[in-house]
Amino acid sequence: MKFNDFLLQICGEEIPQLFIFDFSTAPSLLFYSYVPIILISLAITVYILIKDKRSLQSKSLLVFTLFFIFWVIAILVQWVSSYHRVLMFGWQITAFIELGIYIAAVHFTYVFLLKKDFTYYWRVIFVSIMTMVAIITPTEFNIVSYDVLNCEGNLGPLWQLIYIIEPAMIVLIVCLGIIKYRQNKEKLVRQQTVMFVTGIATFLTIFFISNLYGEITGIYEFNLWGPVGMVIFIGFFAYIVVKFKLFNLKLIGSNILVVVLWVLNASLLTVHDINISHNITIITLIISIVFGLILIKSVKREVLQRERIEALAIDLRKANDRLTELDIQKSEFVSFASHQLRAPLTAIKGYSSLLLEGEFGVIGKETTEAISRIFESSKTLATMVDDYLNISRIELGTMKYSFDMIDLKELAQNVIAELKPNIEKSKLDFTFATDPADPKERFMIHADKNNLKQVVGNLIDNSIKYTPSGSIKVSLAKNKETRKVTFSIKDTGVGIDPAVMPKLFSKFVRALNADKQNIYGTGLGLFVAKEIVLAHKGRLWAESKGEGKGSTFFLEMDMEV
Repeated sequence: MKFNDFLLQICGEEIPQLFIFDFSTAPSLLFYSYVPIILISLAITVYILIKDKRSLQSKSLLVFTLFFIFWVIAILVQWVSSYHRVLMFGWQITAFIELGIYIAAVHFTYVFLLKKDFTYYWRVIFVSIMTMVAIITPTEFNIVSYDVLNCEGNLGPLWQLIYIIEPAMIVLIVCLGIIKYRQNKEKLVRQQTVMFVTGIATFLTIFFISNLYGEITGIYEFNLWGPVGMVIFIGFFAYIVVKFKLFNLKLIGSNILVVVLWVLNASLLTVHDINISHNITIITLIISIVFGLILIKSVKREVLQRERIEALAIDLRKANDRLTELDIQKSEFVSFASHQLRAPLTAIKGYSSLLLEGEFGVIGKETTEAISRIFESSKTLATMVDDYLNISRIELGTMKYSFDMIDLKELAQNVIAELKPNIEKSKLDFTFATDPADPKERFMIHADKNNLKQVVGNLIDNSIKYTPSGSIKVSLAKNKETRKVTFSIKDTGVGIDPAVMPKLFSKFVRALNADKQNIYGTGLGLFVAKEIVLAHKGRLWAESKGEGKGSTFFLEMDMEV
């Protein structure tokens, strides 16, 4: 049976083909109060949606508002339509829309408080309820018959079910609020939760009671008070948005005030009753006073905050200038101190080496061990001094480079030769290979020989230190297509923890397991190496699968013909 045929059957009479809207049948409260409420609700919702398009909260609010607006339109149709088919259509869909308001309210509450969408379980429940109601909406379970004389629909069993589901939804919203309140101990979040739940629960409760009372008493004008509760919710919600700065909005309070005043003033143009006009004027005045005072207070607070921020900015600028000056002085002091320390350290290293080589005669075993410790310590200290000196030069911008054409293979071979004692002492399987493997192949780059030698030496020495056993494979390759030369060092050492990798080339950063391996250092070598490579417009990076899985360091430079 077609829907229109069903309407004809339950109306019990032939229906004219034209329909007429008689606005004089609408109570003044309905026509002159609902229109501003609809416009204000829609304006605020659309404004929030435009400002925060990606937010699930704004989309959920839009669905909730649209269901409310559709319900009001359905009620308007019932009051102002004298065409029975249109009247019946309004009666038929009211139950479905009314239930939609409550389910949309639960969804909006869930999203707003818990910051996530419905779970699969909740979706199945609410979609099932809406589907069931949609199926029985055009049947006698919804509207049994239609009273033509009184222009009323005789309600079916569905409405008794609706009046059970609606209070259950209100209780569910309150329960969600209680859960959120107990889960979060922050005062502001708790205030936000209480205000939101109070606002939406008050609206739904007024909406439910007005509808139920109108059905019980038959005084359907009482139903019209339900949507007025939307004003209460809008007030609570607008205050929450402004106070807690929700939806990433700015100046929303002033925008809401302006929209409300526009709507109220525009509604005066449609009013012919002087009493209603006075009432709207009083409402406009009250809103202007209340929100105006809040806005004035907000502007005053903003002005004071801006003045305070400007004063703080001046103080911060002075402090920053002073810190910059102190930082320069610090770098200059480190540079000066490093220069002063290099001379005595060089003497200590030199004389220790001469003593160990027997230049001053034969010395005993215990004395030799003591001098060896002095020599090794002086080497470590000299390295540290060089690192500090290089850092101070980098920070002061006084690092000097002398670029020239050099063979990176030859440079690497020289570094390996100098580190040969350390390599032999470590007893590691150390190899050096080039690609191509032709002994006559050259790997020419444009670089500062001494500084790049320091980088290569630092990388090889680090691999030796951080590889207790296993192997170290040093390789050099060129790519004629990309015109790049890549120097790499792959070891089977302690590896690099993923947490350390992002800051590996920062100052004072060392592997987390360095102390366990009795590896001494300042954590400055890789930082200096990275800065030197950047000055050469090259790349320096590391790869590792984690602790205990070794690591590979790469140095990439532009190849010269």
